[in-house]
Amino acid sequence: MPADGPPSGEAGRAEIPAEPAGATRPENVAGAPAAGTSRPEGVEGTSAGSATRGPTGAPQPPGGPAVPQPRDTGPQPPKVPAYAQRPPQPNPWGQPKQAPSELSRLRPVKPGAIPGATLWAVLGTGLLSALLLGEGIGLNLLVVAAAAALAAYFAARAAARRLRPWTAAWALGGLALLVVPALRDAGWPSLLAIVSAFALGSLALHGSRSWLGMFLGSLGLLTSVAESLGWGARGVRDRMAGSRGRWGVVFRSTVVAVVLLIVFGALFASADAAFADVLGSLMPDVSVGDSPWRFFLGVLGLVGALAAAYTAAAPVRWDGLTVRPGKARGRLEWALPLVVLNLLFAAFLAIQLTVLLGGYDKVMAETDLSYSQYAREGFWQLLWATLLTLLVIALALRWAPRGGARDRTLVRGVLGTLCLLTLVVVASALRRMDLYVDAYGLTRLRISVAAVELWLGVVLVLIMAAGAFGAKMLPRAVAASAAVGVLAFGLISPDGLIAEQNVARYDRHHSIDVEYLRGLSADAVPALDTLPEPLRSCALEEIQRSLRSSDEPWYATSWGEARARDILGDWDPGYRTRDCSGLGSGDNGSERGDVDDPYDPYDPY
Repeated sequence: MPADGPPSGEAGRAEIPAEPAGATRPENVAGAPAAGTSRPEGVEGTSAGSATRGPTGAPQPPGGPAVPQPRDTGPQPPKVPAYAQRPPQPNPWGQPKQAPSELSRLRPVKPGAIPGATLWAVLGTGLLSALLLGEGIGLNLLVVAAAAALAAYFAARAAARRLRPWTAAWALGGLALLVVPALRDAGWPSLLAIVSAFALGSLALHGSRSWLGMFLGSLGLLTSVAESLGWGARGVRDRMAGSRGRWGVVFRSTVVAVVLLIVFGALFASADAAFADVLGSLMPDVSVGDSPWRFFLGVLGLVGALAAAYTAAAPVRWDGLTVRPGKARGRLEWALPLVVLNLLFAAFLAIQLTVLLGGYDKVMAETDLSYSQYAREGFWQLLWATLLTLLVIALALRWAPRGGARDRTLVRGVLGTLCLLTLVVVASALRRMDLYVDAYGLTRLRISVAAVELWLGVVLVLIMAAGAFGAKMLPRAVAASAAVGVLAFGLISPDGLIAEQNVARYDRHHSIDVEYLRGLSADAVPALDTLPEPLRSCALEEIQRSLRSSDEPWYATSWGEARARDILGDWDPGYRTRDCSGLGSGDNGSERGDVDDPYDPYDPY
């Protein structure tokens, strides 16, 4: 008889007690056996020959799938339909991801740490602005701009930027424009030169070449102000943290040097009057009353130089902004309006040629116009015609046909003819202004609009050259012509030219408007000084009074003002100015071309 033991087939297998419901086996999360155990191949999560159990302990058939049993967790909330579900709300305390701005795309490179030379040049610019710009504008503005240019140069060199020809041209042109305030006492050409110098300096830092890039690049320096402040603050903080001892030595040495200069300078000035006079003329007159104004000027110069240096190290590529070309039109649709416009221009110019050949007397007799009316009537209209023609050319180029060589020939022929006819219109407008100035004198407004008309003629010539040789350089050429025009306008001294023309006209016609000439600047003194008395005293009285009341230092005094001081000296008009009212009018100097045409010196026509 067999001995007592396990049933047949179960020999050697120990009896495994049943596991209680909910008990876990020593397996890891993935269902693998614990360390030191093995699992038969092909069996998942159970021992060989043992039945699997569900989560509630219910036995499962061997080899069957382990189906998870749902647990009774209580009543479930009702499901919300999809249309009634709200989208997840963003976390108001989180930092949302911001898309890169257009400016960051156009400025792809961030500058490194600010160079030490740039930092010193920026600080020097701020100090010079505070000390020199408080009394007025003259040579001091050129000195401050040169210091800011050095800051930009050091920053560009540290960023490994190369000096290109157009960059050098814009930079030198901007500095040359700042010579105008140093030479001329008149404020209106100086202001125009300062604005143009800012535009050229910004172009030098950005290096744009397209039409949109040239326009935005001339103002783009303002976009670097905010970022440059943080750039400069980080540079100062890093240098202060890394070299506290050296900065302390520099500070102590500067304080000692300033104290020595003040003490010994005061002693030498009190010992010798000539030295005191020289020292007083060289040193800025700094007082407590104008400290806020000087502080503002110092901050303005520092921020401007820092923005220029930041732009030089990381310029904005304004050429990345492009304008889509217009839809190309058919040849007939495009050319017909322009051909009609050319015919109109040709008819107008044919009549102008008839006037030149037949004489103005015939035209005035046929049209019942006086000499002055004919001379001034058409200038302003012709100026507007020139401006509108440039607009028509720009739009025509945008929608011009672009099919091939024949289309290019058509565009060049039609627009070239329009430019040539417009040049004749410019010449006619300038001739009318010349006739009117010869009859009634030159004023600031007349010389200004004549200069604008002349520059528009230069632009037309550049457009014709671009049509023949290519338009790649046209935007830069137009900007350069504007800068050269502003520089030439300031160097010829408009107030001096106005005075010279009116004095020469008085010599021919004994007609002059003294009341208008009294309002000119010191640049007019050399010409007005040649007038006979009492015209001379009446014309120079206001200028001499202004010169006597002015105590500007040498660096804020223009060459025109200094020359006027040398000519007039301590001259006092005295009794000669008693009868200035009405002088230059009447039989001795009638400003009227005829009885029906009173003269108005402020009339732009």
